[in-house]
Amino acid sequence: MVPVRGEGCRLWDDAGNSYLDFCTGIAVCSLGHCHPRVVAAIREQAGKLLHVSNLYQIPQQAELAREINTHHVCLPGKVFFSNSGAEANDGLIKAARRFGHHRPQPDGSPRFEVITFLQSFHGRTLGSMAATGQTKIQEGFDPLLPGFRYLPYNDAAALAAAINPNTAAILLEPIQGEGGVNTATPEFLRSVAAICHQHDLLLMLDEVQTGFGRCGDPMAWRMIAPELTPDGISWAKGMGGGVPIGAFWLSDRTIDQAGTPLSSLMGPGSHGSTYGGNPLVCAASLAVLQEIREQNLAANALLMEARIRQTIHAWQLPVIIEVRGLGLLLGVHLDPARIPTPAGKTPALVVVTKLMEHGLLLVPAGPHTIRLLPPLNVTTAEIDEALAILHRVLSDF
Repeated sequence: MVPVRGEGCRLWDDAGNSYLDFCTGIAVCSLGHCHPRVVAAIREQAGKLLHVSNLYQIPQQAELAREINTHHVCLPGKVFFSNSGAEANDGLIKAARRFGHHRPQPDGSPRFEVITFLQSFHGRTLGSMAATGQTKIQEGFDPLLPGFRYLPYNDAAALAAAINPNTAAILLEPIQGEGGVNTATPEFLRSVAAICHQHDLLLMLDEVQTGFGRCGDPMAWRMIAPELTPDGISWAKGMGGGVPIGAFWLSDRTIDQAGTPLSSLMGPGSHGSTYGGNPLVCAASLAVLQEIREQNLAANALLMEARIRQTIHAWQLPVIIEVRGLGLLLGVHLDPARIPTPAGKTPALVVVTKLMEHGLLLVPAGPHTIRLLPPLNVTTAEIDEALAILHRVLSDF
């Protein structure tokens, strides 16, 4: 399928076929395709200034950082803009290493280890790939960057037992998207925060897929454990609505008796990006985030989640085991025994391919789960149309 045009929730291919897009570039097009406000922001900025180096001040970065800090994170901190989620996670990993040098072990040795979790996904650079707890992502790229350990998700006891003198930080997704749409429990997130406080570790959240309204709140962790105060957060995907932008945030909390803020550890010279946060992408992202906030699209995500869950539950289809996730990051977990699967394919891929033939675009989340990632401004009519296609296809199994 070769997409050539998009508008809102729909895509058209080069043969003139129309599709309902509930993949949205894998949670990227948070306002759908060619949203008028985003298109206007891009056109206006493209006529003024596309790019300058961040050797100079870029006012659009300041406006975007203010929007993020004031209305989305709602905590004091600083933002560094990158080109992708993988780069944003690399920034968090570097911040953890720098923190481990600033707050070393009792013998003066720097702490360097970052604990992540099985079935996580943090990107495909060498650093973010090493942080990812999936062997299928890492195969053929040995030796991996050292300094990571992968633990069972939602297992607080295993985490508590794994902390050692080298540990500097814990990095996790509030909801594991690519790994199967697995949601952290409130008890687990609270345990992670307590362990970080007890052992002087950084609590870092990967919100690349979950952030900015997709899960029913500007920050997904607040849907699960709203009292959390993370030290670092990474974003990308939906924050740009289709333009390549990512970011990582570090808290302004002090980390020593001298009053050093955590956010100051990654100063000029310690990190950089040629294209990250240029005027064009920041103008586009600002339009996206303002639209999400002003139209209260996080609330729409919760309304549409309820509609999807109620409808699927009413079907009582044996091929569906459960629906997981929050807001408009939902995973339909399938019974693989009911889906004939050719060699080299997974049950999820078989179903996604069949759905595309019927005009609905979804994406797998692991071998047995399909992901629903519609735009945050999706309408009830579009939800109902997509669910009718999904029911028709899954009924065949």
